[in-house]
Amino acid sequence: MKAKILVFTLLSIFSSTLYAADTASHAQSVLPYASDQTEESFTKTVHGGVQHVVAKSEDNAAQIKLIQEHLQQRVAQYQKGDFSVTEKIHGKDMPGLAKLKSAETDAVKYQYKALPNGGQIHFASEYPLLVGALHEWFDAQSQQHGALEIPDHKKHHSSTAE
Repeated sequence: MKAKILVFTLLSIFSSTLYAADTASHAQSVLPYASDQTEESFTKTVHGGVQHVVAKSEDNAAQIKLIQEHLQQRVAQYQKGDFSVTEKIHGKDMPGLAKLKSAETDAVKYQYKALPNGGQIHFASEYPLLVGALHEWFDAQSQQHGALEIPDHKKHHSSTAE
């Protein structure tokens, strides 16, 4: 019995490692910037959340430009209901994704903001169902990318009520 538990535990660890590596390789194939040179966070707010993508090195102008261009493109896609990049990285069954894709185009607001070391996207909705979908989506993103706390990121949005 102990051997079965040990084998199961080792298989679980191995498959988790493979899944993380597979997700990272999918991400790198669709991201224009080097994900190993950036940090990403997803912070839930009362009306949705804020995604930050910043360069690990503030003097890495090339990565910062790539991050900013990519986030601007993502906002334009999200505003059209296009989550294809997210699907390529995380799969079509990502929590919250189906609700976000089926939302009316004005039901969720997506706002890009450049930061000195990268950028952010502010996601907001007045509809509780869509706020819930954004929170599910942010939780899934945090699980797959890690629940990273970027220093000083909260100075870019005043409170969780934003």
